[in-house]
Amino acid sequence: MSILAYTSDRDGQFSKLNFELLSYGRALADQLNTELIALSLGEVDENQLQQLAKYGADKILNGQDKRFETLDNHAFSKAIAQAAEKTEAQIILMSNDFTGKALAPATAAQLKGGLVTGVVGLPESTEPFVVKKKVFTGKAVARIQINAEKKIFTLESNSYEINQSEKEAKIEAFTPQVEDTDFTTKVVDVNKQTDKILLTDADIVVSGGRGMKGPEHWQPLEDLAEILGAATACSRPVSDEKWRPEEEHVGQTGKIIAPNLYFALGISGAIQHVAGISGSKTIVAVNNDPEAPIFEVADYGIVGDLKEVLPNLIEAAKAVK
Repeated sequence: MSILAYTSDRDGQFSKLNFELLSYGRALADQLNTELIALSLGEVDENQLQQLAKYGADKILNGQDKRFETLDNHAFSKAIAQAAEKTEAQIILMSNDFTGKALAPATAAQLKGGLVTGVVGLPESTEPFVVKKKVFTGKAVARIQINAEKKIFTLESNSYEINQSEKEAKIEAFTPQVEDTDFTTKVVDVNKQTDKILLTDADIVVSGGRGMKGPEHWQPLEDLAEILGAATACSRPVSDEKWRPEEEHVGQTGKIIAPNLYFALGISGAIQHVAGISGSKTIVAVNNDPEAPIFEVADYGIVGDLKEVLPNLIEAAKAVK
């Protein structure tokens, strides 16, 4: 028996989501007295692969195949299932990001395994096998018992502390049996934003709502984001009004994010918006309505006019920097 953690890269680089996943996998492997194996699909430099060992991997499977540059659910889940069979893995771990949410169900179907998405901690028990996940946009916790022999989890962002060591691991070549016909997704054009921090990867996000009173008042928000090295975001009404681009919309119907620090400026806190940010480690809310729902989920709240509060936040951020 072993634990297999699928680590997805972006342009050959691993993000903190992977390091959190491996830290969780390391603790789980210690709990079950087994080994943790990291799986990487695609062309990744050896130095990057060894980063996976520093966060807990005992061994690293590397599928150096250029075809894996583009995510394809069928091909990737087939390869992950083959890696699980090869390593006799009973538990397969993925991050609860867009990639994990796409691949975990397909992998579970391939392996005929039990699937739990958005796990938030180590198993409460292993006989029977019970894990916890948040439900109702984080307002409650469900305990899920998995009876299947093979168990597939996705780990909720910011639900486990990242731990690092100086260990190294053996990198083993892995050649999954996939055909060109398994890759049905074709990318015909790629347009990347090079001047902005990617919203889904950002550690800090500064987000605005209708309380910003219009697109002409957005510059101070962008100034705060620039000082903090943060990504910018917005609520759905803002993107619907075309104050901000659609790709900045966070919430249940937009991007689901989990930064370490989230600023909600002039956002009321509708349940759809909260569903998209509930994984944030710390939420700071500013609103002139003391009864705004956002204060129910905020770790820190400021009741006040943004015209007065935002300049003070900018000056405080400058002082810290």
